[in-house]
Amino acid sequence: RYRTELVTGQSGRCIAAYAYSSAGPSESTTDLVFGGHCLIAENGTLAAESRRVGDGGDLARDSYCITADVDIERLQNDRRMTTSFDDCVPRLPFPYRRIEFKLAKDMPGLRRRISGTPFIPREDEELHRRCAEIFGVQTAALARRVEQLSPDTPLNIGISGGLDSTLALLVTVKTCEMLAFPAGRIHALTMPGFGTTEKTRSNAVALMRHLAVSADHIDIRPLCLQAFRGLGHAPFGIDLEEMSVEEFQSALRDVPPQRRQDLVFENVQARIRTFLLMSRGFVVGTGDMSEAALGWSTYNGDHMSMYNPNCSIPKTLVRFLVRYAAMNQFEGEVRETLLSIAGTTISPELLPASAEGEIAQATEATLGAYELHDFFLFHVVRNGFGPEKILFLSRFAEFTEEHSREEIEQALAMFYRRFFANQFKRSCVPDGPKVGSVSLSPRGDWRMPSDAGPENWLEGWP
Repeated sequence: RYRTELVTGQSGRCIAAYAYSSAGPSESTTDLVFGGHCLIAENGTLAAESRRVGDGGDLARDSYCITADVDIERLQNDRRMTTSFDDCVPRLPFPYRRIEFKLAKDMPGLRRRISGTPFIPREDEELHRRCAEIFGVQTAALARRVEQLSPDTPLNIGISGGLDSTLALLVTVKTCEMLAFPAGRIHALTMPGFGTTEKTRSNAVALMRHLAVSADHIDIRPLCLQAFRGLGHAPFGIDLEEMSVEEFQSALRDVPPQRRQDLVFENVQARIRTFLLMSRGFVVGTGDMSEAALGWSTYNGDHMSMYNPNCSIPKTLVRFLVRYAAMNQFEGEVRETLLSIAGTTISPELLPASAEGEIAQATEATLGAYELHDFFLFHVVRNGFGPEKILFLSRFAEFTEEHSREEIEQALAMFYRRFFANQFKRSCVPDGPKVGSVSLSPRGDWRMPSDAGPENWLEGWP
């Protein structure tokens, strides 16, 4: 055990792959028996370990041989990001023995597991500890920010009945418990618009009631109509004139799906919601890291807040944490509501609902699966991989759903184009805690010019 810890720890200190091979049982045993212990570690993680004499296993000599894949490119990227690494470079030449070898570019398979959901904890004995740690980081960070406010400052948060606002509300409730503040200090606000469905509205109302927070409701549609008229804008070609909210909502149902494209219509709703929240005081943000990566937010709308505890939580982890909280921290009606939210189609609900009152604006139908985008985000930002390497890894990744090669390539091209095009939104985001090894904060881990382009990464892309 001590040897394993030494090898694994040294691989982490050197940001290297460390292959250790001890003498085996076929060596001389005059006074000793050699254990045949073999280890392969990669940057602090044990990748493979052989059997050992005395462990009760098979004594066949081939049982002491091990093979593992190590990711050289990832190690190079980690050394590049660790600014103190060069401080350890020896100033005098050391007599290292160098063994030259070539890496095959097209490997038939891998001997290591590639997670399709790298942000989500594995189903093992550390699951509860890691989820508790994530909630703990979010809660501690928000608590420190809230302590700077005067005691009578309300904590305002917009609740849509979706995943992100649900997680932010759970974190805010835990923060108030930690600071011994009454739940009533949280002022939750639902702001239904032209695309809000009955399911999300009822889930939002039920969640606020279950958590005993102060709850308000403002219908933003009259304010939006006034804004459209002030701008001289006719949404979807509809002439507003003296049209009432109900008449306009009815007219929206006649707009065919292929014509439901109107950014002004969407952005006005998002900005009015932010205007209402910020006019009430301190605003807790809800947007997640996947949306920040793809720019899936309205600039100075849901893009902005006074503090955002979700800023480094990707969408796949948001859904996982809401389900985890439902199954491990709540029961009864609260659990049912949280599970209903976790199963709701991801949507900003800014475009009109379908004739049946269902969500018609599915985010993943436009962007591609969030599972894929979070996979790309992890390997682009955390590991510095390019498209070719990411596509290669996707062949072996254990996704929760089946994704065709064409779907993965289309989603990857979409990711790069949107990731580069929307850096300007990430250059001015509110404060929020780093949770895990990936962050897009312009003040911390991710510095990128807003006018950068993806051409060098997508050269020759179909």
